[in-house]
Amino acid sequence: MKLTVYFEGEFWVGVTEHETDGKVKATRHVFGSEPYDAEVMEFVQFRMLPLLAQTSVGVSVDALARRGRVNPKRLAREAAREMDRKGIRGAAQEALKLDLEHRKKTRKIVSREQREAEKERKREIAIQKAKAKHRGR
Repeated sequence: MKLTVYFEGEFWVGVTEHETDGKVKATRHVFGSEPYDAEVMEFVQFRMLPLLAQTSVGVSVDALARRGRVNPKRLAREAAREMDRKGIRGAAQEALKLDLEHRKKTRKIVSREQREAEKERKREIAIQKAKAKHRGR
């Protein structure tokens, strides 16, 4: 699991990447102004895991990205390169995009059902009013 905090436009953003079973799940949290260490720790301890639990879509990681034992010097170079790089990796961006699309689709379905239920309720009220008008005849 990896948390990357970086400056994006006018806000500080934290992106959490979690890799399990060859899939990467990512979440995005906007901190606002520059977060203090205590704010980041509070996010990690209390908000990060529920946020990750909400994600339903993951992106598969290349089999080439996985490899066995790595030379320590190569590992140190990769770690230094990772520290210099700004932002998040492509798999995390893809996971964020897919999760956003999934939530958008479910939100559309739920709102459509709510809209139809509201129309049906109003229709039933109108029918009841019409029946009440003709009750005395």
